[in-house]
Amino acid sequence: MQRRLTRALLILGLVSITNTSRDAVAQQENTAVRQEDVAVLVAKHRTEAIRMREHIHRNPELSNREFKTAALVAEHLTVLGIEIRTGVAHTGVVGVLKGGRPGPVVAIRADMDALPVTEETELPFRSTVRTTYLGQEVGVMHACGHDVHTAVQLGVASVLAEMKDDLPGTVKFIFQPAEEGAPPGEEGGADLMVREKVLEDPAPEAIFGLHALPSLEVGTVGYTIGPAFAAVDHFTIKVRGKQAHGARPEEGIDPVVMASEIVFALQTIRSRTLSPLEPSVVTVGIFRGGERFNIIPREVHLEGTVRTYNPVVRDTVERRMKTILEGITGAYGGSFVLDYNRGTPSVINDPDLSREMAGYLASAPGVEQVLELPPTMGGEDFAYFANEIPGFFYRLGTTRPGQSSGGLHTPTMTADSESVGVGMRAMTHLVLEFLNARAPR
Repeated sequence: MQRRLTRALLILGLVSITNTSRDAVAQQENTAVRQEDVAVLVAKHRTEAIRMREHIHRNPELSNREFKTAALVAEHLTVLGIEIRTGVAHTGVVGVLKGGRPGPVVAIRADMDALPVTEETELPFRSTVRTTYLGQEVGVMHACGHDVHTAVQLGVASVLAEMKDDLPGTVKFIFQPAEEGAPPGEEGGADLMVREKVLEDPAPEAIFGLHALPSLEVGTVGYTIGPAFAAVDHFTIKVRGKQAHGARPEEGIDPVVMASEIVFALQTIRSRTLSPLEPSVVTVGIFRGGERFNIIPREVHLEGTVRTYNPVVRDTVERRMKTILEGITGAYGGSFVLDYNRGTPSVINDPDLSREMAGYLASAPGVEQVLELPPTMGGEDFAYFANEIPGFFYRLGTTRPGQSSGGLHTPTMTADSESVGVGMRAMTHLVLEFLNARAPR
C-alpha cells in the first residue's frame, strides 16, 4: 500500500512538474511571439514616427510654448483611441491606454521643448525658426534630442494601441513641456506635472524615460544603476563697487577685479574644500559688466551653475560660495548680492528596477549593444518623477556609424532618424516585459 501511494505521489509530482514546464514553455513562446509582434509593428509604424520627428524638428518650440507640438501629440493619440488629457503643466499631454487584460500601470515620459540655439546642421529638415527669448531674437532648435524622444513615444503608442486587446495592464504616456526649464517668472516641467497629479488616476508603479546621446551609435543603448544625472543649481551674483574713470582707478572700487578673483576662488571649492571622490561642478557661464573701455563700472554680473549628487556637498558649495564672496568684496571695500536657486534634484535610477530593465534591454529586438554608463554631471528633471515612484532613465544612441555629431545643446547636434526605430523597439520591449512580469497568472 505504501509503495502504491509513493508511486502515485511521484506520478502526481511528475505531472505537476510537466504542467509547470509546459506553462514555462508557453510563457516563453508567448514572449517570443510578443517580440516578433513588436518587430513587425515597429516596422509598420516606424516611417510615420520618423516623419513626425522630422516635422517636430523643423518646427521647434521653446519651453512652455509647445503649442503646435502638443496639438500634434494630442491628435495622434486621439486617432489611436487613447484617452487624453491636455493642458497639463501648461502644454503637457497625458494619454492612458488600458489593456484588454488585467495588470499593473506603467508610465513612459518624453519631453517636447527645444532650446534657444540657431541650428547649423545640413539636415534637410533643419530648423529655421526664430523667436524672441529674454528680450532677444534667437534661433530655436531641438539641440537636445527632444524631437526624437517625442517621436519614439508616439511610435510606441502606435505599436501598443494595436496590441491593446492582449496588453496586460495600462500604459500612461506623459508628454512633458519645459524640461529645459520654464522661462523666468513661470513654472513648468516635471515638477509642475507632479504637483498637478500626473502620477495619479491611474497611479503608475514605475516610470521609464530615454534620452538621446550623440556619443553612442545607433543600435546602442546605455544605462546607469543608481545615481545617473546630477542635481542642477543656478546662481547669479552682483558684484558692486564704485564707478570711476579708467585713468584714476584709485578713486573707485573695481568690481571687474573683484569678480575676476571670485571666479578663480570659486574653483577652490571643488579643488580644496570638497573630497576629490565627491562629484561636483562649479561653473561661471556669464561674466558681464561695463559700458565703455575707459570707465570702471559700478557693477559686474556673474551667473553660473552648480552640479552635485550629495545633499551635504550641495550645502557645502552654497555656504562656501557666500564665504568667498564676503571675503573678496570685503577686502576691496565692495559688496555683493547672491541669488542661489536650487533646481532639479539628481536622477537616481531605482537599483532593483534598473537591474531588471537592463536585462530586458539586452534582449530587445533591434538593440545591438547595451552599455553600463557612468553618472553624468548633466541634469534632467525626470528626477521629479523618479523621486515619487521607481524610475528607469536610459540613453539612446543617435549617431550613424561612421558619422559625427555635435554634442547636446550645440548648433551642430544631429540625431540620425534610424534611432527612432531602435528607441521604439527598446521602449516597447521594456513596457511589455514589465507588464508581463507583474500581470496576474
